[in-house]
Amino acid sequence: MSDLVPLTGEPLALDLVNTRPHTPDGPVDLIATAEGLRTWLGLQADRLGGALSEGGQAPLTDDDLAAAVDAVHEVREHAAAAIDQARRGLRPPEGALRGLNRAQRAAPAVRALAWDGAAVTAVPRRDGPPGVRLAAVLAEAAAELLTDPAVTTVRECAADDCAMLFLPAHPRRRWCSAARCGNRARVARHYRRHRAADSGS
Repeated sequence: MSDLVPLTGEPLALDLVNTRPHTPDGPVDLIATAEGLRTWLGLQADRLGGALSEGGQAPLTDDDLAAAVDAVHEVREHAAAAIDQARRGLRPPEGALRGLNRAQRAAPAVRALAWDGAAVTAVPRRDGPPGVRLAAVLAEAAAELLTDPAVTTVRECAADDCAMLFLPAHPRRRWCSAARCGNRARVARHYRRHRAADSGS
């Protein structure tokens, strides 16, 4: 995969698991560093209620981000293990479920009530260090996907060199992204056809 931009737009838990794409040189971790995590958080800002500040910017210093990386990796590992089994209709590993529960309990969501001048609003808030809040939001996203009957329709991309997961909106969808893997597969198919035609003549 030549473009190492995180794939987004799937359920948040899948977007998290998909931060480990395969490349010709092997798997890559797009959130291995504080800077990688900052980039991914920027792409997901509107989906991380209760973990990010009002303006959608991560209220995380470089030190906070560095500390958050391990917590996010732990949730990703538990989510990946649980989703892999659940999508096959199998029981997720008990350790993965316990890990996701532990992350959620560490910073439970509270609907904070406020007056906006015209009505009462309720905004999800979490207490605790930024990394703990972020891990809780991501674990909650994994819990939402794992308890959704649609989890059994989660698929792995059909491209040989891709391990991205996606929740198909259409039953015939085969690729994580038509622009990424789908296009590469069509180009490769076209090349094979033309090469076969040239060698046959």
